[in-house]
Amino acid sequence: MRTNIKMKPTKKQLFKRQITLSEIGEEGQQKLQNASVLVVGCGGLGSPIAVHLATSGIGKIHLVDFDTIDVTNLHRQVFYSLADVGKSKAATLANFIKDRAPFTDVTFSAMPLTKATVFEQITEVDIVIDGTDSLPTKYLLNDACVLSNKPLVYGSLYKFDGYVASFNVKQEDGTYSTNLRDVFPKMATDVPNCSATGTLNTIVSLIAAQQVNEVLKLITGIGKPLTNQLLIYNSLQNSQLNMKLKPLVSRDEVQNIFKKETYFDASCEVQNRDWLISAEELKKIFSDTERSQSVEIISVLENLEAPFKVDQEISIKKLNIEEFQIDISKKYVLVCQKGITSYKATQILKERFPDANILSLAGGINDY
Repeated sequence: MRTNIKMKPTKKQLFKRQITLSEIGEEGQQKLQNASVLVVGCGGLGSPIAVHLATSGIGKIHLVDFDTIDVTNLHRQVFYSLADVGKSKAATLANFIKDRAPFTDVTFSAMPLTKATVFEQITEVDIVIDGTDSLPTKYLLNDACVLSNKPLVYGSLYKFDGYVASFNVKQEDGTYSTNLRDVFPKMATDVPNCSATGTLNTIVSLIAAQQVNEVLKLITGIGKPLTNQLLIYNSLQNSQLNMKLKPLVSRDEVQNIFKKETYFDASCEVQNRDWLISAEELKKIFSDTERSQSVEIISVLENLEAPFKVDQEISIKKLNIEEFQIDISKKYVLVCQKGITSYKATQILKERFPDANILSLAGGINDY
C-alpha cells in the first residue's frame, strides 16, 4: 500500500538548478533567502508572482488582498481551483505556498490596503510588489514607497497590453529612480479594470513573470533592472517598447499629494445592503410580468452589454440629478459591470431623493 509521505528536501536539492547558474550561485541564493517582499494583490498578477518568488527561495513573503475567489478569476488565476471559489485569496494562496515552498515564511492580511495601514505593511520588507488592478491602490503604493525609500516593482494590464517597471530604486549616486508619477503624474478616473475590459490569460502570466524577474534581479544584483523606463508589451503583436523616463515629480510634491489624497477605492467600500438588489431577486421580478412593469432598469455605463432589457442609459459622467425625474410608484434598478459605479450613482440619487425606491444591482452584470 502506497503512503503519502511529505518530502523534506534540502535547500541545495530544491534550488540546485538555480544555484548552478554562475550569476546566482550559493551567494545569490542566500540573498534570496534573506530577502523579504510584500505582494499586494493575490489575483492574476499577484498569485503567480508570489508562487514564483517562493519557489525561487525568497525567505519572507507577506500577501495582502481583501477579495475572495470568484469563478471568473479561474481562467487566469491558475493557483486556485473550483473548490476554492468563495474563499479568501490571500489565505488560500498562503496555504498553497506553505505546501510548495518549505523555506519561505509566508504571512497574509485579508484587509484592504489603505492610507492608514500602508506604511505599517511596507516598513519591514525589502521590496514592494504591485499585483493589483486598482488604480488608487497603485498610486497609494507608489507614493508610500517614494516617501519610505522602498523599491516598487510595478505591473499593470489593459486588454492585450502589459506594463512593467522597477520604480524608486536607489541608484549608485544615492538618488532614486523614477516612479509612477513620473509616467502618469495624475491619477486617471476613467481607466477600466480587467473586469470591465476583459483580458487574455497569457498576458497576465507574461507580465507576472516579468515582475518576478525584476525582483530577482534587484535582490541578487545581477542583470539590468527596468529602472528609469517602462516596458510596454503587446501580446497580439508580440512586440515590446521600452519607454525612457525622466523625473517629473519631486519627493516634496509626492509628500504634498499624499497629505491631500484619500486613495479611495470604491471596490473596497462596504455597501449599504438596503440599497442593493441581488441578481436572484431581480430575476424573480423579471419572471413576474406584473411586478416587472413597475421596474425601470438604468445602465450607468455607456454601451453596457446586459443580459436583460435596459430601459435607460445614463452614464454616471452625465448624470444630472437636477434634471432626473423620479416616479415614486416605480422601482429603479441601476446596473453596471461590477456593481461599483451603479452603487455610486445610487448614493448620489438617494441623497437627492431619499424616499425613492432606487437600488443597485449587487455584483453588477458579472454576478447576474
